[in-house]
Amino acid sequence: MASVNKVILVGNCGRDPEIRYLPSGQAVANVSVATSSRRKDKNSGEMIEDTQWHRVTFYDRLAEIAGEYVKKGRPIYVEGRLKYGKYTDQSGVEKNTVDIVATELQLLGGREGMGGNEESGGGSGYSRPPAAAPRAPAPAARQAPAAAPARQSSGFDDMDDDIPF
Repeated sequence: MASVNKVILVGNCGRDPEIRYLPSGQAVANVSVATSSRRKDKNSGEMIEDTQWHRVTFYDRLAEIAGEYVKKGRPIYVEGRLKYGKYTDQSGVEKNTVDIVATELQLLGGREGMGGNEESGGGSGYSRPPAAAPRAPAPAARQAPAAAPARQSSGFDDMDDDIPF
């Protein structure tokens, strides 16, 4: 049985990315992203804002792009996977960590000196190149019926047929 480890965040950067290079030459960028939700307190009726901070790590070309375009306060869209870890701090206490290893980045909001025209939409999208291993074929339920004529498809023709909501 297949499993899924996927995270999608839309939030604001809490600091400028920290970029470093591994001995292999691989670029790594770290940034913190804040997501907020609002709810009404049952007792007082006040609106309460709850902010969560997420540690996001970018690798390779995506790290270089994040380092160049992502800035503190900028809204971004990030897709990735959760990665759990442990370390021992200076006083000998074992700590747990949760990081998001990003596979896709989209800059949201204004263009802020990035060049280009304003008509192209709200942001620019970047993603990691696909892995060397091919993806599993689509489930049989998503394939076109046998009676349909064969045609060259861009992959978006039946996009709205299986929307789960």
